Amino acid sequence: MQARNLHSDSANELIERFKDFYKDVKRPKLDAIGDVYASTVKFRDPVHQVQGLAELHAYLSDACENVESGRFEFLDQLVGKDTAYIKWNMYFSHPKLGKETHVVRGMSQIQFTDRIFYHEDVYDMGQMIYEHVPVVGWAVKKLRKRMATER
Repeated sequence: MQARNLHSDSANELIERFKDFYKDVKRPKLDAIGDVYASTVKFRDPVHQVQGLAELHAYLSDACENVESGRFEFLDQLVGKDTAYIKWNMYFSHPKLGKETHVVRGMSQIQFTDRIFYHEDVYDMGQMIYEHVPVVGWAVKKLRKRMATER
């Protein structure tokens, strides 16, 4: 009979709830936010920093309001006793960024007990937004290309 690590099982279960919560970028499962996040959660990404379940709910609701479609593809994860790192691709379309689907690579760091109390997303704002703005996008792409060729 194989012994099971109950803490590991509950951590993996929380990670699966987290990934299920964000599966649909247009319609995250906001009614289940309390099943994933602690009431005192601290959330940060390159654009915002919020604290508390109500603020996170409002931020996610606003952020997803104008997205036409989107989904996360979870690529890899490293789960520890109370911390996890999850690498992902986010596919989304937004009317202000044209009709095509955009892909942004990022990573989430989460810290947890029975719920997530800290969540930080790291991704490239240039890839997400700046490259799709007509004049700014041209400059960002040109700068990236120049930096890649200069050594």
